[in-house]
Amino acid sequence: MTRVRTRTLLIAGVLLALVLAGFVSYYASQSPDGLEKVSADKGIDAKEQDHQLKDGPLADYSVKGVHNERLSGGLAGVIGVGATLLVGTGVFWLVRKRSPGTDPAGARTADSGAGTGA
Repeated sequence: MTRVRTRTLLIAGVLLALVLAGFVSYYASQSPDGLEKVSADKGIDAKEQDHQLKDGPLADYSVKGVHNERLSGGLAGVIGVGATLLVGTGVFWLVRKRSPGTDPAGARTADSGAGTGA
């Protein structure tokens, strides 16, 4: 059995996410999802209000200022994937296990026993 390297798997996953967000998302259903449908059917959405970011640069799954609907939605998806990757990577970097004697940047500290011949 052939082993797949972790880096190869991660790169393939990122590329797949970008393709799905950038191209395939255009073909997603325009119909409301289940939660929206039930809230409309039961009248729960009667008190629905616009939020503060309704006019934001990525509001409504599109990029403000890009008039081509397909390109706008694809760019919004790619930007969303990129932002998710950055935030996720940052969180994992902050909470990763560190070996004793390393500072948060990963450099060995003086009291870690490095170079003492021990």
